[in-house]
Amino acid sequence: MLRITEIFYSLQGESNTVGLPTVFIRLTGCPLRCTYCDTAYAFTGGEKIAIDTIIAQVEQFGTFYVTVTGGEPLAQHGCYRLLTKLADKGFYVSLETSGALDVSEVDQRVVKVMDLKTPGSGELSKNLYQNLDYLDSKDQVKFVIGNDEDYEWSKETLIRYDLPNRCEVLFSPVMGRQNPGELADKILKDRLPVRFQLQLHKLLWDDARGK
Repeated sequence: MLRITEIFYSLQGESNTVGLPTVFIRLTGCPLRCTYCDTAYAFTGGEKIAIDTIIAQVEQFGTFYVTVTGGEPLAQHGCYRLLTKLADKGFYVSLETSGALDVSEVDQRVVKVMDLKTPGSGELSKNLYQNLDYLDSKDQVKFVIGNDEDYEWSKETLIRYDLPNRCEVLFSPVMGRQNPGELADKILKDRLPVRFQLQLHKLLWDDARGK
């Protein structure tokens, strides 16, 4: 059984599959409290659902792409089993995780989209850098950038851990804090090998929840 906040069908708003129709499974609970969090409604509540029932609901949407998110999905240990069973069913499965919890047990078929916490998140100390050892070319590291300090820290971290040679790297502005055009200009000026991304779902619907 897993505690689930919502299961919904929408366009992927982030990562390198942005724009693709995707089923989202949002698990309840998170040990972090990032200052820019847009899914605080998933911290508590939810409904306990058996993993086989979750998968049956996903199959009804008839799509290839599935994203397991939160909250922090790995806060529930049963998430690892859910990921494996989804992959066994032939889905393209991605996991959105904070990087604060161990990813070593995540099924190797699952695409890990790991959010390294910047200083502006208020949760910099929670980064578990050994998780980087479990990333490969199909995985992604995301930096959510809210100001100049976040940008400089992200650039330094990118270089220190040689991230572009490990996986894909995403730079994303915090909406309402970081001007997207200014961030794009910095990336171009510094010739960073990263993918700039906006949150498509917020541009379309101005909401973090599924439609």
